[in-house]
Amino acid sequence: MYKSTRGNKETKLIPASLAIIKGIASDGGLFICDQLPHVQINSLVGVTYHQLAKKIIKLLLDDFSEAEVSEIIDSAYDNKFDTSEIVRVVDSKDCFFLELFHGKTLAFKDMALSVLPLLLTKAKMKQGILGKTIILTATSGDTGSAALSGFHKQKDIDVVVLYPNSGVSWIQEQQMLSFQGENSHVVAVDGNFDDAQRLVKKAFTDESLAKYPLSSANSINIGRLIPQIVYYFYGYLELVRKKQIALGEQINFVVPTGNFGNILAGYMAKKMGVPIKKLICASNENNVLTDFFQEGLYNRNRPFIKTSSPSMDILISSNLERLLYYISNHDANKVKDLMNQLSTTGKYQIDEDMRKNLTDFYGGFATENEMKEAIVDVYQKDHYLLDTHTAVAKAVYKKYCQETQDQTKTIITATAHPFKFPVTLCKALNIDNRGSNDLELIKALATKTGIAIPPVLLSLNHEQKRLLWLKKDCYQQLTKLLGELYEKN
Repeated sequence: MYKSTRGNKETKLIPASLAIIKGIASDGGLFICDQLPHVQINSLVGVTYHQLAKKIIKLLLDDFSEAEVSEIIDSAYDNKFDTSEIVRVVDSKDCFFLELFHGKTLAFKDMALSVLPLLLTKAKMKQGILGKTIILTATSGDTGSAALSGFHKQKDIDVVVLYPNSGVSWIQEQQMLSFQGENSHVVAVDGNFDDAQRLVKKAFTDESLAKYPLSSANSINIGRLIPQIVYYFYGYLELVRKKQIALGEQINFVVPTGNFGNILAGYMAKKMGVPIKKLICASNENNVLTDFFQEGLYNRNRPFIKTSSPSMDILISSNLERLLYYISNHDANKVKDLMNQLSTTGKYQIDEDMRKNLTDFYGGFATENEMKEAIVDVYQKDHYLLDTHTAVAKAVYKKYCQETQDQTKTIITATAHPFKFPVTLCKALNIDNRGSNDLELIKALATKTGIAIPPVLLSLNHEQKRLLWLKKDCYQQLTKLLGELYEKN
């Protein structure tokens, strides 16, 4: 059962199906599983990814049957992924990489957004909800295309994706625009990801829009977050299978982090029984989370920096609210107060009791140069190519090891295919990129590295038309579009 992070103890618990449909609680809070179930990790040794997903996800969906979850997982994790394993663990000299980019849009978002559309369809049936649902989502790069890919064949679903103008890579933008159609609406917003996300949150809590059947594909939706917990179990069990660790031995995970959903799934996995020593939160130069873990101060009042890891160019990490709920010992009133402070002053400071509950985490950040150095270093040592976000994580892990001398076996989550960011990779590897477009750069990378080009990238062979909303009338344009989609129902 689920409740809002901002709801007091008297607030009614709701079933998973309703939490998935709503996306965000009416008080502006995020839905949270009040009591996470515990799993005996030794009972999962030797299972496939499909079997593991069915087991873990069912534990968190109180009103879904085993048969329903099984059907959803079998439909979600099929030949849309280019490996039957769904994810892979790759050995490196000083760590392991958990490859989460084998889905249709080549990013870790496919892991959850292949599942969420099926969960939502089943949830609507359970709640007796007929008619259209409008999926409203902000993206910093990869969520948009993964949501559009996941929902585009679902009946009675409209998808609206807002992304920051000039804040995503060309590949990311073209992937999103390629899905435009009668039920898919992709809009560039004049601003950064935080501006786009602010529009989405405003719409969800706008009483004048309450009649619109809105839901979200962002990780603010608990149905997006739950499937991500599975691969932390799988990564750990793979190291056991490879005899890299003994069952019960602790490991670390390093997670490139923006909106805090991915690493929060790791925290939930730890609470459910995965023996994790440290969750290493890796940020780029938008290092608001690094300051939070080091000082207990969250302060978004700082310059926004555009980097080569655009999915991490975020100053308001929405899922951190769920962590605040857990580390405050489920004190929803305290969470509500902190969120009000963030809204009014742009910052908040957690108390010492909450800080003591952050020992599961380490926060660090990497500069653009450190990220590029990580790309070169790993490629030269292992002939393994990192995307820009995973390279940030590798650079932060290097700093963590130097600072702590920790010898614990460590998995870095590889969150995107490297060919999605060819400009930066070509610069890092000294491949001449003068006068070349992104597709030509991908071919140059393939020639140098011997890595095959994913067919989905080769299909992006021409510019798509784009729609831009200016900042002064963004919300007006959004409400107009939502109204038109509602009237179409």
